[in-house]
Amino acid sequence: MKFSMIFEAQTTDPSRDGEKRVFAECVEQALAAEQQGYNGVWAVEHTSLTMYAHMTAPETFLAFLAGATSTIEIGHGVVCLPHAMNHPIKVAERIATLDILSKGRVMFGVGKGGTMQEAGAFGNQLDELQDQVDESMYMIPKMWSQDEFSFESDKTGLKIPPRPIFPKPYQPQHPPMFLACTREHTLNMAGERGLGALVLGFGGPDDVAKKNAVYREAFARRKAEDQVGDFATEHLAALCPAIILDDAHEARRIGLRGQRFFAESLAYWYQGGPKPSTAELDEEELEAVLAEEKQKVIAFLGEEKIPVGTEHTGIYNANNAYGTVDDAITYIERLIAAGADEILFLHQMGTVPHWAIMETIKNIGEKIIPHFREKYGEGKVKVHQSLRASAA
Repeated sequence: MKFSMIFEAQTTDPSRDGEKRVFAECVEQALAAEQQGYNGVWAVEHTSLTMYAHMTAPETFLAFLAGATSTIEIGHGVVCLPHAMNHPIKVAERIATLDILSKGRVMFGVGKGGTMQEAGAFGNQLDELQDQVDESMYMIPKMWSQDEFSFESDKTGLKIPPRPIFPKPYQPQHPPMFLACTREHTLNMAGERGLGALVLGFGGPDDVAKKNAVYREAFARRKAEDQVGDFATEHLAALCPAIILDDAHEARRIGLRGQRFFAESLAYWYQGGPKPSTAELDEEELEAVLAEEKQKVIAFLGEEKIPVGTEHTGIYNANNAYGTVDDAITYIERLIAAGADEILFLHQMGTVPHWAIMETIKNIGEKIIPHFREKYGEGKVKVHQSLRASAA
């Protein structure tokens, strides 16, 4: 098993001082993660989503971490690939440079972003993005393998004249590639294209099991001509919101309060909801709020005639790794049984205090990771160099 953490740089205080504080805390948490034996650190990419995510330049954040660490993996979860947001040449150059400077520690996730707030900032419509993302994810690995690269698209109009693209990555072919997955469509895409799946929803073990089945079936039927990159990455990372303290009720209260802020700040930008609350409530009150907000989302989707899926409602699931070490071990076992190859811990949610995150990291490093390493061994990303090797 692999154990990692992911950062949104989420903050209740979007002032300059608030941003300074949240980035300083994220760095301290990431350094503690390496000391405590985590396998990796991932960072999202969002633009103009105030409070929900101030991680707008993950390439800079991850480069800083790469220079301050020596063993932990450095994961883009994900780079958004619309051309105006991140031109494919620049992505290829940045990822390869980071891979060289980190001595081959980069994990490369791709995606498109999900709001008009972001797409519109770069002059795009959401329905224009998938063709751009498809083009970029296929061409970037070719830039790393070819001495000179050129491209011309009838779909998007992108033109790249013959040019050498360098540097080439540190890893022999290129970093393992992943796709952000929330819906069945993206799970099928990840499997059929031989990409690892970053399952970033809050749905819990039962939801992960369903998504894992879709992903593994898609991976098994993939075709060589659909492969992104030089090899296939078979790997499912499951999100695991986690606050782990000696006091189970305090951990649960802190975790649920952070999750409420996460859900409300997400709904503010994705569904036009109110600004997120930072009110202090007890454990039972927070559970009730999440349940009530879930019903509001379901009602909204019904009015809009949108099928209800866990990508909409999973974030209101109150059953996560909030509690003691024993509580967390029980929950993580269920994620492993559901098919997770990597536990992607989410500690950094808007209202969660820094001290609680640091205590959680310590508990995971000293008690939880050793427990699972002894039981399952050290985790690695599984790669297949060819369809024939995979079948064998």
